[in-house]
Amino acid sequence: MSRRSPARPRRRRRSKKAPASDPLVVLIVAAAAIGLVVTVVTWLLEHWWILAVAGFVAAVAGGGWLYHRGQRAQWEAVRRRGLRYALAQLDALHHRQFEHAVRDLMSRDGCSDAVQVGGAGDNGADVKATDPFGRRWVIQCKHRRNGLNGSPVGTPDLHVLNGTARQLHGADVVVLVTNGRFTSKCPPLATSQRLHLVDRRLLGEWAGGSQPLWELLNRLPPPRRPS
Repeated sequence: MSRRSPARPRRRRRSKKAPASDPLVVLIVAAAAIGLVVTVVTWLLEHWWILAVAGFVAAVAGGGWLYHRGQRAQWEAVRRRGLRYALAQLDALHHRQFEHAVRDLMSRDGCSDAVQVGGAGDNGADVKATDPFGRRWVIQCKHRRNGLNGSPVGTPDLHVLNGTARQLHGADVVVLVTNGRFTSKCPPLATSQRLHLVDRRLLGEWAGGSQPLWELLNRLPPPRRPS
C-alpha cells in the first residue's frame, strides 16, 4: 500500500494593500482645483457688476419676503381680533377642532399664549391660556355633535376637572365649556368648587360677539397684574 504524503499546512494569503495614491496625481488634481478657483475669482473681479446685481436681487427678494411675512402676521392678528363663530359652525366641528376654536377665541381676547393641549393624558385640560390680567385659565371642552339634543355634561366631568386643574395645571380660573347642556346637579357643584360653566347659550354669546370670556363670567379671582 502506498503511503500518503503528509498534508502540508496551508499558507494564509496576505491581503493586498490598496496601492497608495500617486503623489503626482494628487498634485495635478490640487493644481487643477486651485486653477479653477483662481479663474472663477478673476472672472468675478473683472465682472464685478454681476456680483452687485446678484446682491441687489437678493436684497430685494429678502426685503419682499420680510414685508409679506409682516403683512401676513398683521392680517392674522386682524383675523383673530375679528374672529366669530356661529353655534351651527361649532356644532359641525370635530371635538378636536372644537378645542382649537376655543383656543382661538381665547387668543382673540388677548391671551397670547393660548394653546390646545387636549389629547391622551391631558389630565382634564384641553386649552390653557393666560389672560391680560395674569390669571391662568384651564379649560375643558365637551363637544356635542347634536348640540342641545346631545347627552348633557354631568358631574363626573366636573370632578375630574376639579381634581386636576389647580393641582396639576396651576389654574386660577377653571372652566368647562360645551356646545350642549349641563345636568341640573352641575351648577351647584361648580359654585361650591369655584368652577365656571359655559353652556350653549353663554358659548353663543362669547363666540358670536366681541366680549372676552372674563367679562361674561362672575366670581373670577382678582387680577395678578394690571391689564
